[in-house]
Amino acid sequence: MTDSAELPALPVTFRPTRTRVVLMTAGVVVFVALTVVALMLQMGGGERASFIVTGALFLAVLALLSRPQVTADPQGVTVVNLTTKRRLEWAQIIAVRLRPGDPWVSLDLADGTSLPAMGIQPGIAKRQALAHARALRALVDQGGPQEGSAAGAAGRTDG
Repeated sequence: MTDSAELPALPVTFRPTRTRVVLMTAGVVVFVALTVVALMLQMGGGERASFIVTGALFLAVLALLSRPQVTADPQGVTVVNLTTKRRLEWAQIIAVRLRPGDPWVSLDLADGTSLPAMGIQPGIAKRQALAHARALRALVDQGGPQEGSAAGAAGRTDG
């Protein structure tokens, strides 16, 4: 059984912060570089626009890749992946799994399916991902927050 002192305060958001910073920084740098190149070179308006649009598309794809997060609150968990968002009640989640070599956490659900939770991924911040997976697992093992527990207070973990 999990000690309530190990539980994070709710609501809590888990996300791969370092990965997000790297992706968004790279996206902005590429967008600015392509825009500067397009404005400095002697070319037609359509060619300039294609450079700028290419930079904007690159930034948009990296913004999409930085979207994943897992938010736990007293009512349940919201999993935001690349293009999907799913709300789960605590009772729907049976287990939280992050095995060695897994790219992200997997949630085993009561209906027999599994849901990837890409907001907790070992990538460049393995320790952070392990801590986040343990915290979410502790909440799930307890069946969600309990009245009067430390999990009932407000808090946020972006690491």
